[in-house]
Amino acid sequence: MDDIVAVFTEKPTLNEPVFVEGLPGVGNVGKLAAEHLVDQLKAVRFGRLFSKFFPPQVLVNDSGTIRLVSNDLFYVKRPGATHDIVIMTGDYQGLTPDGQYELSDRTLQILKDLGVTRIYTLGGYGLGRLIEKPRVLGAATDPELVEEMKGHGVTFSKGEPGSGIVGASGLLLGLGSLYGMRSVCLMGETSGYFVDPKGAQAVLEVLSKILNVKIDFAELEAKAEQIDLITSKLREVEPTPEPKREDLGYIG
Repeated sequence: MDDIVAVFTEKPTLNEPVFVEGLPGVGNVGKLAAEHLVDQLKAVRFGRLFSKFFPPQVLVNDSGTIRLVSNDLFYVKRPGATHDIVIMTGDYQGLTPDGQYELSDRTLQILKDLGVTRIYTLGGYGLGRLIEKPRVLGAATDPELVEEMKGHGVTFSKGEPGSGIVGASGLLLGLGSLYGMRSVCLMGETSGYFVDPKGAQAVLEVLSKILNVKIDFAELEAKAEQIDLITSKLREVEPTPEPKREDLGYIG
């Protein structure tokens, strides 16, 4: 087996596609957001990446059958729209620095072949405390994109994220620049303690305006209510400690 194996069921012809990435990370904000986008837009899966850089395991389906862990590629064709959409979500990020670089570069090669020129990566910005109304922070590859994103309500704050952007959400921006792709990372604030649908919804509310797509958030809102119920019970048992400055940061 090669280090990375890409398997395609089709090679779609797309109209000036943009790319959206949401892989597991802090609060699983990016993964939740990307999966919800796939469901809402009825995206079609056309490719899967298998890799030695993922954990050595299979996942067991509800039916009792298994599948090898992977990162999956989907497309959405939008007749009459300016851009079609390519979405990636999946089970894991690369386990090693080499794996992160190799997987990001292989993804970018695929995107280049599809004609992608703009990338949106989605992730969580871990604060180490519970957040009632999460902001969406941003980072971009050029000043013009920064100003464009500010117009959509994205916050660009000096010193945030202080530890930089680790993982695919950062590398796709940095390496993407080498491929001539303009890129933005959208980070929803999250405690980082658990899966965070509020952070995912905050990111998707911004992304839906950018992409001009309509999204129903009822499912994410229901999940957020469940998390709120859990956290309220936790507050009754033990007060939330103040985070140490060195604990704050962003990963994936």
